[in-house]
Amino acid sequence: MFIIWVNLNYGTMPQEQVEEYLEAIYDLELRDGAAKTTAIAKCLKISPGSVTEVLKSLSDKGLIRYEPYRGATLTEEGGRIAGTIKRRHRLLEVFLTDVLKIRSETVHEEACRMEHAISAETENALCRMLNAPSQCPHGSPIQPCSRGVGSCCECDAAVGEGVPEPKSPRDRKIVPVTLLAPGETAKLAFIRGDQRIARRLSDLGLTIGTKVSVTRKIPLDGPVEVAVRRTKIALDCAIAANIFVEVPEKEGS
Repeated sequence: MFIIWVNLNYGTMPQEQVEEYLEAIYDLELRDGAAKTTAIAKCLKISPGSVTEVLKSLSDKGLIRYEPYRGATLTEEGGRIAGTIKRRHRLLEVFLTDVLKIRSETVHEEACRMEHAISAETENALCRMLNAPSQCPHGSPIQPCSRGVGSCCECDAAVGEGVPEPKSPRDRKIVPVTLLAPGETAKLAFIRGDQRIARRLSDLGLTIGTKVSVTRKIPLDGPVEVAVRRTKIALDCAIAANIFVEVPEKEGS
């Protein structure tokens, strides 16, 4: 059995503290564009003075970009760590709610305590056992795993054959096709769901590596219309949210 052990050098800072900060910055950056010191302090229930010192340390370690009075944003490495912790947290919330039947008012705090202790192997085993949930009990999205597979079906097959966890995450960041703007084109990279869903999408021409263009998006969780191999397909929003594409490269990048 092969297990990934993540050994990050945080100096004198406990790993759990670093991850809590990165997770808080992750949430605040999504909401506000940057994480202000006061907002982080409020989120973590500590003094703003303590936050400033930690932000300087995280910046020195290359995990965040920090400017006094403007706030903090995650670097690529910091975002990867925060995204992993967020994914584990939300999977644990599903597990605690659906399997252990823990009271809803205590699920978040329980997941907060557990998210720092599980390995990549346990994280992905949870995902498979829970049938790759797309969102937590509170409705927040759960990102796909970082295994080098194109679908949940491939993940199940790889585990069945004893294929080890990948030593590194995907080369490119992936997002749901629902996040593409009309006119944007991207390469299909991952399909979340069981064999029935994967087969249905394959029959429509939606296979790994195929270029997909969004032609129209209906507001209020309406269908997403995509163009695939000169054919236009209207996808239910819930299905489209489980089709992931590589983040398109911006012009000049």
